[in-house]
Amino acid sequence: MNLKDNFQNTYNILSTNKTRSFLTMLGIVIGIMAVIIVMAVGAGAQSLILNQVKSMGTNLIGVMPGYAEDKGPPASAMGVVITTLKYDDVEAIKKRGCSCIESLSAYVSGNDVLNLNNVLVNTTFSGVSASYLEVEDTALAQGRFFTADEEKSLARVVILGDEVREKLFGDEDSLGKKIRIKKTSFMVIGTMKKRGVSMFQNQDDQVFVPVTTAQKLLLGIDHISLIRIKVNSAENIEKAVTSVRQVLREQHNIGINDREDFSARSMAQGIEALTNITNALKFFLVAISALALVVGGFGIMNIMLASVQERTREIGLRKALGAKANNIVLQFLIETMVITFFAGMIGIILGISIAIVVAKIAQFLGYQWDLLISPFSVLLGCVVSISIGLIFGIIPAKRASKLNAIEALRYE
Repeated sequence: MNLKDNFQNTYNILSTNKTRSFLTMLGIVIGIMAVIIVMAVGAGAQSLILNQVKSMGTNLIGVMPGYAEDKGPPASAMGVVITTLKYDDVEAIKKRGCSCIESLSAYVSGNDVLNLNNVLVNTTFSGVSASYLEVEDTALAQGRFFTADEEKSLARVVILGDEVREKLFGDEDSLGKKIRIKKTSFMVIGTMKKRGVSMFQNQDDQVFVPVTTAQKLLLGIDHISLIRIKVNSAENIEKAVTSVRQVLREQHNIGINDREDFSARSMAQGIEALTNITNALKFFLVAISALALVVGGFGIMNIMLASVQERTREIGLRKALGAKANNIVLQFLIETMVITFFAGMIGIILGISIAIVVAKIAQFLGYQWDLLISPFSVLLGCVVSISIGLIFGIIPAKRASKLNAIEALRYE
């Protein structure tokens, strides 16, 4: 039997046993589909994270508490509370940092309920510096931002995000009105323009107060969670990072050979670290989803072993008519490879379709989600599906080829 006859015979067998063929394919379809989805959705999620960071600008430096390896984030980025950064560090950078630093802001945050005459709104309050607008390159819709003097004097003033203003005041003028955060009364002095989602946070659904006020009156802490620094040009980023590290090492009395208790990175370095983290996570998820392919491979092997048992007389007849062991092996290998190839194609098509739907939904919701389906993932799906057919088809094919022709003909 030549190769063409083998393929024709395989087609006839699969057409005759449609249900069994479908169930045989199912494990591979799910496995390939999972790999394609994870790679495409993982790449899309990675692009979302990086686009969010890049949208902040290339001339920013972030300083976080806690030591970090060169290619990894500090523990504080993973939610661990570290208290090594203080408000005095911000002041020290302002005074002793290089002239290329334009402005900087400290950050702390918390969640609580705002109260306006028993109208309650649950939101995030952010303690920031008076230079917040310059650092974030944003603006007010109305009113004013608090001053540096108000920041240092623990002023009880607040700027509302657009959504918070609407929930509390509707169409009424909010300026000059009093609201309560925790047990403290704050005067509304401004409202922010609409900003949407940035860094996975709805910027319109939060309020802003002086960082010292947030520390002392709302949170009861003496540390800050982040310093964001704006540099006058991207060319001076490395100079500014070196300057900030030198100031903070002096401020924290860190010796020459001692490890830093903070992490100062440019936006480019932050993007590189995020890329490394998301790549590792993406390929870990691909490896987990690939386990479904192994399970599907064993399923195919079991089905083909059962097929060998069912077709014992057929194999005996073929051997009696002169078929060699190699012909029998080739027939069963072709069957399993055809099954896994078509299963792989179906899995690829379904995986790409679902990835497109996920990307469109994310884009519809306003996220900067790129649809990224790499040719490598499609090629990988094809190669893996055929390889599984080859690997898991060998045992049934070998078993079929070793059947004795006379005993096979007597098999009932």
